[in-house]
Amino acid sequence: MARIGYARCSSADQSFDGQVERLKNAGCDIVRAEKVSGRSREGRDELATIMDFAQPGDELVVVKLDRLGRSTRDVLNLVHELQAKGAALTVLEPSFSTKDTTGSILVTVLAMVAEMEREFIRSRQAAGIAAAKSKGVYKGRKPSVPMERVREMRATGATPTEIAKTLGISRMSVYRALGEQAA
Repeated sequence: MARIGYARCSSADQSFDGQVERLKNAGCDIVRAEKVSGRSREGRDELATIMDFAQPGDELVVVKLDRLGRSTRDVLNLVHELQAKGAALTVLEPSFSTKDTTGSILVTVLAMVAEMEREFIRSRQAAGIAAAKSKGVYKGRKPSVPMERVREMRATGATPTEIAKTLGISRMSVYRALGEQAA
């Protein structure tokens, strides 16, 4: 029966050191950590390893539930998989475990809160981008296609296929640059 800690942060400039320390202090024999988004289980190799090797009596321990995932469905699926293996989830903050009924209810509620928080973040980000665009500050990514060159070549009678081949870009990029529909 192992206590396996899982720490996660979303981006490379964040640190999970505080999580790792708390998990070790909570008696985790093994601590796995990764820097990857929690919006889905894709690309979360450390979590996948834990789930593959979880055995009856093991405990997956996280500092906060949102470190396990931001999708209610993903979190509930993880808990279901753990329970099917005879393992449990323990969350340090707020303190609860799926070893008891109350813990199972809290997982559902807190997973929903984590998902809502993710939607709030997305909304604030979209509002910030819209505000920056209205002030002319945010213009998006610079075009990777030489727009003027595409238009010049088209004006001289070059076909989209010829333009694409000459510039080493896709025909779709040519159509986008010209504001035309692909034929």
